[in-house]
Amino acid sequence: MNETAADFAEVLAIVQGYFRGLYTGDAPALRELFAPDAYLKAPGLRRSLDDWLSAVAARPVPQQQGATYAFRVLAIEVIKDQAMVKAECPLFEHFYVDFLGLLKEDGRWRIVNKMYTAL
Repeated sequence: MNETAADFAEVLAIVQGYFRGLYTGDAPALRELFAPDAYLKAPGLRRSLDDWLSAVAARPVPQQQGATYAFRVLAIEVIKDQAMVKAECPLFEHFYVDFLGLLKEDGRWRIVNKMYTAL
């Protein structure tokens, strides 16, 4: 596997971990996927990683509610040490579209930015 294919596979694995963390409400697992200084942004809303993870830990867990696991990757683009992912994240009564920005720093991919909106 060449470097580009390996990076793509690593980014995809992070996104799959992100989906699992959302579905199972696993805030510690989600924290591992994000850079500590990551910010989450939606129209009219800004959250630090700590604020968002606290909200994830406090809300109902989709898996425990019997929700369908319907997360989907719509697009991944990797250019050298940066990546952008577009994903569908249906949670509760919302249908979110997330844009996840990732950087590869010190040999490790992490989510550094999340923008999202509900359709």
